[in-house]
Amino acid sequence: MTSLDLTASIQAAKRGERLAQWTRVLCVLFFFSGFPALIYQLTWQRSLFLIFGVNIESVTIVVTAFMLGLGLGSLAGGWLSKRRDVPPLPLLAAIELLTAAFGAASLTIFDKVGGWTIGLSLPATAVVSLALVLVPTLLMGATLPVLVGHLVRRSGKVGSAVGLLYYVNTLGAGAACLASAVLLFPFLGMSGSIYVAVAMNVAVALGALVAHKRDSRDAEPALPAAVSGERHGPVLRLATVSALAAAGGFVSLSYEIFFFRTISYASGSSATAFAVTLSVFLVGIASGSRQAGEDCEKLPREAVMRRLVNLLMIASVAGILFLPMLSHLAWLGNGVVGIAVLMVYLVARFWGALLPCLAEVSIAFDSRAGMRTATLYLANILGSAAGSVITGFVLMDRLGLVATGTALVVGGIATIMVLIAVLDIPFAEKRRRVAMAAGLALVAVAAVPTLSGHVLENLQWNATPNVERFAGVIENRSGIITVTAQGVVYGHGMYDGRFNTDLKHDNNGIVRPYALSLFHPAPRDVLMVGLSSGSWAQVIANNPDVASLTIIEINPGYLTLIEREPQVAPLLKNPKVTIVNDDGRRWLRANPDRHFDAVVSNTTWYFRASVTNLLSVEFLDLVRHHLNRGGIFFYNTTDSDRVQRTGCLAFGYGARFTNHMVLSDSPIAWDFQRWRRVLASYRLDGRPVFDPARAEDRAALDRLASWEENLAPNIARTEKSPIEPCPLVVERTAGMKPVTDDNMGSEWLHFLGLE
Repeated sequence: MTSLDLTASIQAAKRGERLAQWTRVLCVLFFFSGFPALIYQLTWQRSLFLIFGVNIESVTIVVTAFMLGLGLGSLAGGWLSKRRDVPPLPLLAAIELLTAAFGAASLTIFDKVGGWTIGLSLPATAVVSLALVLVPTLLMGATLPVLVGHLVRRSGKVGSAVGLLYYVNTLGAGAACLASAVLLFPFLGMSGSIYVAVAMNVAVALGALVAHKRDSRDAEPALPAAVSGERHGPVLRLATVSALAAAGGFVSLSYEIFFFRTISYASGSSATAFAVTLSVFLVGIASGSRQAGEDCEKLPREAVMRRLVNLLMIASVAGILFLPMLSHLAWLGNGVVGIAVLMVYLVARFWGALLPCLAEVSIAFDSRAGMRTATLYLANILGSAAGSVITGFVLMDRLGLVATGTALVVGGIATIMVLIAVLDIPFAEKRRRVAMAAGLALVAVAAVPTLSGHVLENLQWNATPNVERFAGVIENRSGIITVTAQGVVYGHGMYDGRFNTDLKHDNNGIVRPYALSLFHPAPRDVLMVGLSSGSWAQVIANNPDVASLTIIEINPGYLTLIEREPQVAPLLKNPKVTIVNDDGRRWLRANPDRHFDAVVSNTTWYFRASVTNLLSVEFLDLVRHHLNRGGIFFYNTTDSDRVQRTGCLAFGYGARFTNHMVLSDSPIAWDFQRWRRVLASYRLDGRPVFDPARAEDRAALDRLASWEENLAPNIARTEKSPIEPCPLVVERTAGMKPVTDDNMGSEWLHFLGLE
């Protein structure tokens, strides 16, 4: 070896070592850049849902606004990546600091803007949502193409650069999901989580500046001699590859929605289910991206693309098996959620290989690499946004869970077939692979519905030997409603009431709506949040003192449910009743001039996702402004001591009535004689509830009237006593924190076994 060869070898080794060090720096920084980004997304989405509501329309709009902001940011990043005079690490530092500045003020900004935009239409809501998150998501979206463009110029490797950076950033986001679910949200709440994200932004910015200062080279190194233009020139048109990236984004995001719907149902619609599903999905995407990046570095392009096709075919097989496996393994109880999570990871991992591989075959390692990456990334995000809208609004609304799962498998296979068609491989191989894909699609159409029979019942009852079949199922974009033969109603996997208005055979706590006249002398105008089986609404609408009943229900499927049940169907034709399909909190904010003698809220379990919106101090204050003088708020606590304490501290007067709270700013006019008179005269659609001439009915009225003794001072009471005044509730629950929008009550603590 000559001295020149030795010198070149030493320089190449130094160049490789320096590139490896530089790559590690980028990876560490980009990982911790993805961490706060996901914290912001989860927290901001929650904050925006408080403003715009948590029905499927608002949720889809907010999520889509985030995606579009990221997509537009990627274009800005692509433009910046072409500028050699813009060093990437100082630019990353600036992006992190600007994001931190916005993040620190974000919750205040959202709250102020929310107050100005009450009652917007859906298009206006979409515009405001995008405007609120545009600046931070632009900044977040710009980082990937900037850093990819820089790393490609240094390494000459496109697919591996995209795969590596996409991997570390997405892995950071997945870790942030898990950390938010088990640490940040349960213990720090929304504002505390924001502060953690801000601190991480600042730390990443400082780290980027230090790393830039230590990088003493004035110019970028020459590319390694082994890199050839033939190897790294594009072999597929960017437009074709962008269409495939969009299709891949559509399928991936649709799978995410489908997986969340399934796991949410299986776990009782918990907040933790969303975070865990998203975390596992992101980690799967990240690991698939990393493996694809390594394949792009080591294998010929033809081998890489063949491997990609094989991986996507395996993903389709996993998609076919998802619901059948859950249905037949539901006997594992909570363990079936673990099976579901594993399948989510596998499907996400295989689809995560798509973007780096497409980048490898369509992007050259020149100054436009960052911009082309941005174009590819934007196409992927636009496809994801379309998947969110079409799957969330259309497929889930019209097809149901099993048919949607089948459609997603077929859609994924169609994408694979297009990919096969554009690959530069022999025609015979194309024909063989397309035939295999078509056969797999036919298997999906036949097998998924057949093997997933009664999946809802099996997940609901853990596939016990004599599993009860549902008498009715309503699936729409707002959720899954099921009814047993005994008239028990379940909302997305959790008990939600039953059809019964008979007070003499009270198997559903129907005494509670009958008690409205016990608390208020003349509840003429009543607002009810939540409809469920319609039994409560039927009782209240037929109260002789009630002149109007306005019902706010977020899921229109309950109207279809009530139409089918003769016991409550007359409610829909009652001239006193007005039913509005909306989020209860949003409707109250949008109608500040509406006032009521009573507001009744028979909400779901206190630990379910987003239920804090109807239990928090802030919501109680909102209700207070809608009550007439002497008005009452009567709402379900589902036996949560913390929720009961919150109500007693928020209002001046009140008591626990069974598992409900009755609250007012004025002394409550408990009048058992009045209540007895009203019950004796009560009629449901012309039929008397009680016949005072019958000894049995008189005994029932006497038993209810005896509850008055619970209001007497110094009487011994327990938590099972039907009435417990607020001073005793406050004493019993001493030390418990009130539920607020910020701490989100028990939504994140309950499934950790902490509350």
